[in-house]
Amino acid sequence: MKGLVSRRQRVLRVRHVQHAMAVAETARARDEADGLARNIERLNKVRGELFETEGAATGASFAAMQELATRLEQAGRQLDGALYDARRKVQTKENMTIAANREKEIATRLKDRARATLEEWRENKLAALPRYRRMQRNGDV
Repeated sequence: MKGLVSRRQRVLRVRHVQHAMAVAETARARDEADGLARNIERLNKVRGELFETEGAATGASFAAMQELATRLEQAGRQLDGALYDARRKVQTKENMTIAANREKEIATRLKDRARATLEEWRENKLAALPRYRRMQRNGDV
């Protein structure tokens, strides 16, 4: 009976570690997605400021700005795709965290139930002893 409680306790420790790892992975995935979102904002800001020059621009400088704008646009599209993938990864990790939390809660309930069963078993065993044995066990004699 004691073995059941200790096994449940081990399972609970494993589930707790799995949940902690899932939470950490979710946080890393969120940080990655947030970093990509910040990079997209910075890229859009740079692209928006590219043509805000005062005065006349030469044809060569205008062509260079146009080339840079094209490259920034391409980089923005690549970052958009990476951000989409990162957000999907975050969703997957959040689902894994929810599942790990559920497993941890189940393990907690099973451990508590095993402990209660063990306690009930001990009480029933003690109650089944003759009265003088119970007194001896409790140190009353």
